[in-house]
Amino acid sequence: MAWALATAAGKDATLALHRAREEGKEVRWALNIFEGNTGLVRFHGTPRALVEAQARALGLEPVLGETHPAGFEEVLAGLLLELRERGAQGVIFGNLHLEEIRGWYEERVTAVGLDHSEPLWGIPPREVVEEVTKRGFRALVTAVNLELGDPAWLGRELDGELLGVFLGRNGMDAAGERGEYHTFVHAGPGFSTPVSFHIAGVEEREGHRFLTLVPGSSPDAGAV
Repeated sequence: MAWALATAAGKDATLALHRAREEGKEVRWALNIFEGNTGLVRFHGTPRALVEAQARALGLEPVLGETHPAGFEEVLAGLLLELRERGAQGVIFGNLHLEEIRGWYEERVTAVGLDHSEPLWGIPPREVVEEVTKRGFRALVTAVNLELGDPAWLGRELDGELLGVFLGRNGMDAAGERGEYHTFVHAGPGFSTPVSFHIAGVEEREGHRFLTLVPGSSPDAGAV
């Protein structure tokens, strides 16, 4: 039986997918819920079109929903039931160490009869970032929490130099597990082709600064 990946197209979910496939799991679907009013992943700022494009480049079929935060749980329940009806065995997550978040999702996944898997659970945050970079994934910092992080990180590729900056910041989770920053993975192992996009600007809302990402190559020199 196949599995679904809960993903916002960031580094943790992408690495969790890679590890799950190395373990022999067949992963067929990509599960995500967007903000209904923006079409973006909340706090990540990644547009639906790029999450879909990344999923397809990784050989996954998108299973998506839209909501506002108050309706998130109801929409999630509906998508989990849809996955079960499609024959899914369970859902893979990229959580590292936050017990409350893991428990919230695990309770809801298992309540509909699906298995819950956490391939990265318990791995130190530094090692997660090191593995992402050493395996060759290209992860762009797309969002920064202005209270917990530094807006100077925005638009940088995750690499050893940036990891050193994270490690030098007192009290920071190097993997951004507490929301310090978020990423978009656009190329690496398992991709049939890199995801084409460009940066159209920068926005600020809800205490975060975001890159405005647009699918497709830009006619300007700033294409990524």
